[in-house]
Amino acid sequence: MELMYHSSTFLLPSIPADSKPSLSYALIVLNQRLPRFTPLLWKHAAQLSLCADGGANRVFDEMPDLLPNEDPQEVRIRYKPDVIKGDMDSIRTEVQDFYLNLGTNILDESHDQDTTDLHKCVAYIRDFTPNLDKSNLCILVAGALGGRFDHEVGNINILYLFSNMRIVLLSDDCLIHLLPKTHLHEIHILPSVEGPECGLVPIGTPSANTTTTGLQWNLADTEMRFGGLISTSNILREEKVTVRSDSDLLWTVSIRKLT
Repeated sequence: MELMYHSSTFLLPSIPADSKPSLSYALIVLNQRLPRFTPLLWKHAAQLSLCADGGANRVFDEMPDLLPNEDPQEVRIRYKPDVIKGDMDSIRTEVQDFYLNLGTNILDESHDQDTTDLHKCVAYIRDFTPNLDKSNLCILVAGALGGRFDHEVGNINILYLFSNMRIVLLSDDCLIHLLPKTHLHEIHILPSVEGPECGLVPIGTPSANTTTTGLQWNLADTEMRFGGLISTSNILREEKVTVRSDSDLLWTVSIRKLT
């Protein structure tokens, strides 16, 4: 079974040259409160930044608050999304006009009511960015958790719909990504920015056997399913966690209060 590496180096001020995996990043901002480390995500995702509809309002309104010692208008200009895409029912007119005048590509997909704005943005990255190397790409989704529960579930569903792409859902408190059953997973923990709380959730289908190392309560060919055992409120014990499962799993880990 092929080994897949995972690391949250995008939460560090700079990414070590020897980090595993060596990835490039794209950023999608959703219409929820911006995580306090959004400027850091934006820096790492210099190749491509997108706002999903009302996510543009969040960047316009809240990014200056995250950089209080800088001129708000200069912050808005510097953190200009490359693309705003969605059904455009949430973005304010003055925000759309502001970014349009700065050269942002505005893509109105209001004719498509069968997919979420996040789906539209991920599909755009997959299908319409020929200059972006997809082989080592990780999509960071800011504001993906919190707010309405149906929105959260819809965002988690995107991890399964695009299971062949690396996608990380982020909030102030935690991150979530998919561990496909096709791989053995090696998760490199960064104690300065994440943990110690973590969890493994078989949200797609039940797992007949999951085995882990590096956790307070490791699993050994353990069955996990809704209505039975789910590995929530687990604790990191080592800086390398391994996971093998016969089912796709969600990995979640808490994010420390970064300064």
